[in-house]
Amino acid sequence: MKAASKTPPLLKPPGLRPGDRVGIVAPASYFKRELFEKGLAALRRMEYEPVFLDTIFDRDLYFAGAAVRRARELEDMFSRDEVRAILCVRGGYGANYLLPHIDLDIVRKHPKIFVGYSDVTCLLTWLQDAAGLVTFHGPMITGDFAREHGINEMAWAAATAGNPAWELASHQVFGLNPMIPGRAEGVLYGGCLSIIVASLGTPYEAKTEGKLLFLEDVGAKPYQIDRMLVQMKYAGKLRDVRGIIFGEMMDCVQSPDQPYTLQEVVQRIVGDLGVPVAYGLRSGHVSRENATLPFGVKAALLVTAETVRVEFLESAVAARGIAL
Repeated sequence: MKAASKTPPLLKPPGLRPGDRVGIVAPASYFKRELFEKGLAALRRMEYEPVFLDTIFDRDLYFAGAAVRRARELEDMFSRDEVRAILCVRGGYGANYLLPHIDLDIVRKHPKIFVGYSDVTCLLTWLQDAAGLVTFHGPMITGDFAREHGINEMAWAAATAGNPAWELASHQVFGLNPMIPGRAEGVLYGGCLSIIVASLGTPYEAKTEGKLLFLEDVGAKPYQIDRMLVQMKYAGKLRDVRGIIFGEMMDCVQSPDQPYTLQEVVQRIVGDLGVPVAYGLRSGHVSRENATLPFGVKAALLVTAETVRVEFLESAVAARGIAL
């Protein structure tokens, strides 16, 4: 399937309510059955009804089955009228294989809340860029729902139920700190840094122009973060961003006694962009309380010398049964 030449109109999925059916998909790596069952149990405690295909347990090398199977699974969940949201089991690797196989018309005709992070970043950005769908960077079944305190419940409810105005601020989120002061507005967008960099030069290249860019990763050494950010900079992907919010960047260290911080490394690269920058928003690869971030909606970033506020300026979902 050819890449879209221009950004389509914004498409907001209907909101999620207790009692709704939630489709579960495995678009990337295979997973452990016991963690899968724990995640489903957590969904049921939240009063959702999980549904999935039996083929979700397929395995092909390190993938959750063949790419075509995974793509058809995703399309099937988008097509089902009774399914109100779609959650990914896990990331890992392999979601990029789905990109040429996804029928975007199915996504446009049946907009759904679609949630994931890590390797799923390529699906979040592609469905946003090519179909116009608001997508959600947030908790997955085996990584967050399966563990205690794995989800930021306030952000989950605000994003998926449709709060018209809400925020994530440094007094609410431990570790969210200012880096470069300023205020900016733009469309929130981004995901896992290494996956966004891997999209460069492909038909599925992330579109960062005019965006409030959220970037996070896990287990990458500071020089690797440096290299990826410089690549984005040389590729022009940081030239027109309105602001940047970094994630927790969990385990992104060279050694415990390194004589510098990752914040210092990052600031050296983005410090001349003239935009506000914050660091430490826990979404994606996090130690706890994964916050759900809607990509495609207008947001504001306010960074002072002491505080950070990420304000969501519109609902991420439409009124039930209406796509806007």
